[in-house]
Amino acid sequence: MDEYTSKLRVWGLTCPGFPEEVSRARRWTRDILSHSPHADDVALIVSELGANALVHTASGDGTGTFHITLALSDLVIAISVTDSGSGTAPTIEHPGTDATHGRGLGMVAALADNVEIHGDHHGHTITAELLMPHPGVAAC
Repeated sequence: MDEYTSKLRVWGLTCPGFPEEVSRARRWTRDILSHSPHADDVALIVSELGANALVHTASGDGTGTFHITLALSDLVIAISVTDSGSGTAPTIEHPGTDATHGRGLGMVAALADNVEIHGDHHGHTITAELLMPHPGVAAC
């Protein structure tokens, strides 16, 4: 039966557009990754992307949702958050030191090895990937 077993595991969670759902998504993520050294970083990424969906898109308008997909393999952890859409595409910004907003996606990019943004005004998906260390290779 092993020949039919994939080492890729995928989980999904759809959250109503309420602020308390961000903490639920974070707990869900930590539960799945309880044995991973990346659990804290992934939970932070989920928190930031979920909060951004609520604040900047139709996900937070009372009837919207955001969807999280977590994919785990021996090589990568991929976190995707899809929002309910907005008129502007999310971008990674580099605000000045006095700015009070705009650091979230930059923080996600700093934690992840790769960040991709796809979609249109109907919904955007932001995917952050964290590469897993190869067995036998010491982390720096």
